[in-house]
Amino acid sequence: MRLRRTMLYLPGNNPNMLLRGHLFAPDGLILDLEDAVAVREKDAARVLVRDVLKRGEFGSCEVTVRINGLDTEYWRKDLEMLVPLGRLDGVRAPKVDDAATVRLLDEALSEIEEKAGIEVGRIKIFCLLETAKGIFNTYDIATASPRVAAVIPGGEDLTADLRTNRSPEGTELEGIRRSVIVAARAAGVDALDTVFPRITDDEGLRRETEFIKQLGFDGKSVIHPNQIPIIHDVFTPTEKEIERAQKIVAAAKEAAERGLGAVQVDGRMVDAPVVKRALFTLTRAGLLEEGTEHA
Repeated sequence: MRLRRTMLYLPGNNPNMLLRGHLFAPDGLILDLEDAVAVREKDAARVLVRDVLKRGEFGSCEVTVRINGLDTEYWRKDLEMLVPLGRLDGVRAPKVDDAATVRLLDEALSEIEEKAGIEVGRIKIFCLLETAKGIFNTYDIATASPRVAAVIPGGEDLTADLRTNRSPEGTELEGIRRSVIVAARAAGVDALDTVFPRITDDEGLRRETEFIKQLGFDGKSVIHPNQIPIIHDVFTPTEKEIERAQKIVAAAKEAAERGLGAVQVDGRMVDAPVVKRALFTLTRAGLLEEGTEHA
């Protein structure tokens, strides 16, 4: 039940942003070594990110790094320099096309974790689906390793692979978003939406965020700090949603104490998935600690 409403990209070659990103209060940070960094700056950016991980403060943010693609010479260097520091919560892998890519990354992480004395399996994998093949294989990718925490459909790269472009309405991504959310829920992992590229279009951002929330997405990738408050506002439950969640949790607790297997709230039967959703609503509202379970 970890909140991932917003995960903010920070260029791996920008020390100011790397050090200050957590101050904008996103749920997660993505220290970016891939698209944000030119080829000639890859090695220097990796060292900079290492130094920031060593001495930086990240508050309560989930800290991840977007490594270079597994079809490049850089990804293994990224892992070998950064994973042993013990400061990363996850790795965001670009252009994941199939389950084999996930397994290769899993094996590399396990080897490096074991060598560094880190609990094997601690670092999560976030899979960017940036090709038609990746979207087609979403469920297989999401279930390829217990490390997989989320699947994320791409934006620009994906639409290019589909031989189209991104429209203000997002029509070309609607079907893809629906298929990704179904695969993510079937696999039991989070679904995080792609970035909204127009950083001054607040109304468009709110409209798109409301849409992806209704589809069932857990959050959205972010490219500018000003987008964070809008996305958080959309994902914050309403008073009505909070009130209903509290009633469900209270009723379930009372039923458990009385040894009852079923409970009704407002004339509707409540089972374990409904209680779980209610708990997550209260977590989103800041009324429960992340990871709290109903006893």
